[in-house]
Amino acid sequence: MNAPSTPSGPALPTARGRFAPSPTGDLHAGSLLAALGSWLFARSAAGGWLVRIEDVDRPREVPGAAARQLETLAACGLVADGPVIRQSERGAVYRGALDRLLAQGDAFTCHCSRADLAATGGVHARCVARRERPDPAVRFRVPPGTRIGFHDQVQGRYEQDLSRTVGDFVLLRADGCWAYQLAVVVDDAAQGITGVVRGADLIDSTPRQILLQRALGLPTPTYAHLPLLLGRDGRKLSKSDADLPVDPADPLPALAVAWRHLGQRPLELPRGTAPADFLHAAMAGFDPRRIPRTLPFPGA
Repeated sequence: MNAPSTPSGPALPTARGRFAPSPTGDLHAGSLLAALGSWLFARSAAGGWLVRIEDVDRPREVPGAAARQLETLAACGLVADGPVIRQSERGAVYRGALDRLLAQGDAFTCHCSRADLAATGGVHARCVARRERPDPAVRFRVPPGTRIGFHDQVQGRYEQDLSRTVGDFVLLRADGCWAYQLAVVVDDAAQGITGVVRGADLIDSTPRQILLQRALGLPTPTYAHLPLLLGRDGRKLSKSDADLPVDPADPLPALAVAWRHLGQRPLELPRGTAPADFLHAAMAGFDPRRIPRTLPFPGA
């Protein structure tokens, strides 16, 4: 059997990974860590590697950021094996998935505001809206007692009581934007992603995504949540804060830093090594067992 195609491109290897940045700023060191890690996991499985622009949150999008992110990735030698898809162009696909969930009774229209849910810490267990809204959200119904666990290739066993800590979660926001949880599940399945590699800040989203995959009859990929690169204040680096942007004119130092933060053995490379040669050496020496669960604060 031939490998499945991407939504608008040729067939790729059966195993495949992806990097899915949000265009809220230029590519920074923390994003490059995730991009390199996802590329290495895909290549170590003899798989393809795709890039997806996750631009459903239009109010947070920075004009031109997506193009600059792709340019920086290309300068690092990280070029997708298929066409880059943009979530902003896939609303009809998300609508189809949402309509199916509504028809199954797995989703429902909700008029609750954040203020309505303040008493429960934002956890939606039942509708408590004080008035009907002209722009209601749509939520996924999480049955009482729902627990989802999975094995993460970096972080180990992770389990979450969704009904108590998350509750019914949003699929379509009140402002009309598609929620990340629905879009990422639909797109990973459409692109045939077999391994999701991303930052550890997204590990608590994974149980929701697995629950959605089950409701939609979609396969569940493997997961590897990489350690977060932290700023000097101990917080995750943020594109919106322009922390440590990668210089596309000289990407090798940033690649070397990302490699080191992935816990890998030093590469003996001559001065002036091209990014493509760096990636070739990195692929030969990559050992996922060496990836740490967390990274220390700078200077620690």
